[in-house]
Amino acid sequence: MSRHGRLATAAAALFAATTSVGSAAKAEVDVVATIPAVHSIASGVMAGVATPHLLIPGGASPHTFSLKPSDAQALQESDLVVWVGPQIETFLDGKLDDLAPNAEHVTMEDVDGITLLDFREGGLWERHDHSHGHGDHDDHGHEDASHENHGHDDHGHEEEAHHDHGHDDHGHEKKDAHGDHGHDHHAHDDHGHDDHGHDHHEHEKKDVHAHDDHDHSGADGHVWLDPTNATALSAAIAEALSEKDPANAERYLANHAEQKAALEALDAEIAESLAAVQDVPFLVFHDAYQYAEKRYGLNGVGSVTVSPEVAPGAARVRAIQERLATHSVACVFAEPQFEPRILEVITEGTQTRSGILDPVGAEIEPGADMYAQLMRNLAGALTGCLAAS
Repeated sequence: MSRHGRLATAAAALFAATTSVGSAAKAEVDVVATIPAVHSIASGVMAGVATPHLLIPGGASPHTFSLKPSDAQALQESDLVVWVGPQIETFLDGKLDDLAPNAEHVTMEDVDGITLLDFREGGLWERHDHSHGHGDHDDHGHEDASHENHGHDDHGHEEEAHHDHGHDDHGHEKKDAHGDHGHDHHAHDDHGHDDHGHDHHEHEKKDVHAHDDHDHSGADGHVWLDPTNATALSAAIAEALSEKDPANAERYLANHAEQKAALEALDAEIAESLAAVQDVPFLVFHDAYQYAEKRYGLNGVGSVTVSPEVAPGAARVRAIQERLATHSVACVFAEPQFEPRILEVITEGTQTRSGILDPVGAEIEPGADMYAQLMRNLAGALTGCLAAS
């Protein structure tokens, strides 16, 4: 029997019982979860037993995060680490075995039932008729989305292939609590010339969700923005905890069953709220929302930049402005961690509106309810801007 089958059978037996699950025993496992969305799912599974340690607060970048002594100790003492994978928590890539030598790892990207999508290249893309809408995911296997990018707009493609290392004078206004992270990018201007002399002081930063070290090949790591993926993660956590802490196995399985039902209801709620804006074209600041677009059949037609740490060059700006006109783009979405002046330049003189999307829920209180609030906020921001069309 598959893992999902074992979990479903066990959960059904629990809910069929006439008595509820008794008081949980003290947890026999120490759990560390990395980003708030992952921590939220783990918190739901562990409800009534213990609370996992949140490693990376919502206001910190999972790519550039620096461990505090208390974090290092939590990892050292952990029995289970739940993380997305090396595409997101880049600071843990290749180091997790050393940092958490006694821990089992639940890697969300590798969990059975997770839908994986490949990174979209170029930053500008076309919506395909064969893109799956709500309910069309195969919830029990990986999905190869390498076909998603056949319709690139040729304008600006070459420039984005170099990650837009040629900074444009329009600037890229960001505020970063961590400051410049020692970037030494090999930049190119619009003509391919080397440009080592750009001034990083042009970029005031505020942020927290930097992608400067992001590897834009292989699978897109923003897997948590599809509730069916969150459900698969919940199942994997419940199984791992049940094996490590059998005294509380019934509680973990019951919590998972409850969380699964809640996530299914959330998925249906969001699908209904977004149904009216599925066809409305929009651009995002960076390509973090592919899983939500795919799940709910949304019409994202491009991103302003591949990496929010690097501003687009002049040719790229022209290509985006052309995209706004040719695709009747209704909204361009920034992120609360990034307030780039370039968006004002791009939308100047157009009817395109501006909105804000937050893929990490930086301002949401961590805990079991955080994930649902994250997804509701995302849906609300999309409908708030797109429905005005």
